Amino acid sequence: MNLKKLIALLAVFALILAACDAGGGGDDETTPTTAATDDGGGTDDGGGTDDGGGDTGAQTGGNLLEEVIARGTLNCGVNETLPGFGSKDEAGAFVGFDVDLCRAVAAAVLGDSEAVEYTALTAAQRFEALSSGSIDMLSRNTTWTQSRDGELGVDFAPTTYYDGQQVMARSADGFDSGSGLSDLAGAVVCTNAGTTTEKNITEAMQAAGADFTLTTFEDFNIVLENFKSGACDAVTTDGSGLISRKSTDEPAPGDWVIFPAVPISKEPLGPGVAQGDAKWADAVNWTMYALIIAEEQGITSANVDDMLANPPNGEVQRLLGGEEEKQTAMGLPADAFYNVIKQVGNYGEIFDTHLSVLGLERGLNALWSDGGLLYAPPAR
Repeated sequence: MNLKKLIALLAVFALILAACDAGGGGDDETTPTTAATDDGGGTDDGGGTDDGGGDTGAQTGGNLLEEVIARGTLNCGVNETLPGFGSKDEAGAFVGFDVDLCRAVAAAVLGDSEAVEYTALTAAQRFEALSSGSIDMLSRNTTWTQSRDGELGVDFAPTTYYDGQQVMARSADGFDSGSGLSDLAGAVVCTNAGTTTEKNITEAMQAAGADFTLTTFEDFNIVLENFKSGACDAVTTDGSGLISRKSTDEPAPGDWVIFPAVPISKEPLGPGVAQGDAKWADAVNWTMYALIIAEEQGITSANVDDMLANPPNGEVQRLLGGEEEKQTAMGLPADAFYNVIKQVGNYGEIFDTHLSVLGLERGLNALWSDGGLLYAPPAR
């Protein structure tokens, strides 16, 4: 083959390759991924809708613990519409049970429970905020489900509140605490669009053989306004959310009733982090466990200094940063959990501060030794 023919042939090959690239084909094209879809889940809270989420970039691995330490602040996604769990006080500061879980992680990682940058999120925004990295952890009454764990790329921390879905209606309409789902036949029931509550009530009403009309809104404040106006005969969400809003919005005591006595679903609520960063997940998980262990061992914010000075046993000694502590091996300060208890309190203290005052009882959220479900691995 002479030189001119060779040059011409190479030119033809170049044109063919250029055409392939322009057409979008070829091995170097990014393989399309199926958008992760939820099972109807939001939580389930008083809050909004799900966006369906997607794979998180953190799934390829990360070093978020070091990033948070270098940054000096924890970015935490919370609710701002659910008194007791996440809301703003009169001064505009975030307060609540879930908010204190953010504070606990900041105390463990940074030594300062106030080193938190809060982001108020609707249910629709929360998973995207987590997967995009705009928040380091999500602490917004979010239900742990299979689809969220397997498809949305969320690693859930230990369950911090065991809940279940219930219904709230007006006593003037003939409902009482002994009412059942069959009593809602023909009723207009309102809830958040795209959340687990929506699917749960639909399935439960079908099982009860009762026809009803389901009306959904993105924001639970709108749900409640429609209930107050009479546009909704009943509202449904997590039982804790109903008790929370009943305590703040009920026109007069006894006007609203919550039923059935046995919730229609399981709603294990807790913080979440993006998948792919085991070190960060360990830091968040063990902060939650430390809150539980501290209550088990009788360590409180008031006596933690005495416990540190005179630990009654090896677990207390290790937990508070004494001899044979395990925190430094996790990349945390030795006194990480001492700071948590000193600055935020143990699990029971957090519960009493924010939830007992609303009338919520420990129930399933009592320690295992008291008949509840709270159980932490040993600190050893």
